[in-house]
Amino acid sequence: MPPVLVIDHHNGVPAYRQLMDQIKFQIAAGVLKPGEEMESTRALSASLSLNPMTISKAYGLLEREGVLERRRGQTLTVRAAEGGQAAAARAEVLRKALEAAATTARQLGVSDGEALRLFKETLNAHQHEHD
Repeated sequence: MPPVLVIDHHNGVPAYRQLMDQIKFQIAAGVLKPGEEMESTRALSASLSLNPMTISKAYGLLEREGVLERRRGQTLTVRAAEGGQAAAARAEVLRKALEAAATTARQLGVSDGEALRLFKETLNAHQHEHD
């Protein structure tokens, strides 16, 4: 069963970019594993009700970035991360999430110290959930 991808047509982010971000997130989170085949452009465009060119654009850009690779027979697969690339990918996904949180903190007038305290509190709460 392929991982769940969801497109929000009302958030202002282009569909191809949403696909790229979600695929990168799923790779960083270990949902998509190295060597795993990606859903075909045709199947994914049908399941998401998107133009196949949108899927092709996202896949092509991910291939150029070295996240996906084409194998013999044109099967698109998740590329194995080299060395510190997996850690760098996870850090980039977290950085994007933290950028959104930082913007929210600024808009609410929350101080850096208070924002850090809330983040640490949230991390600790989630740590105890997984223990």
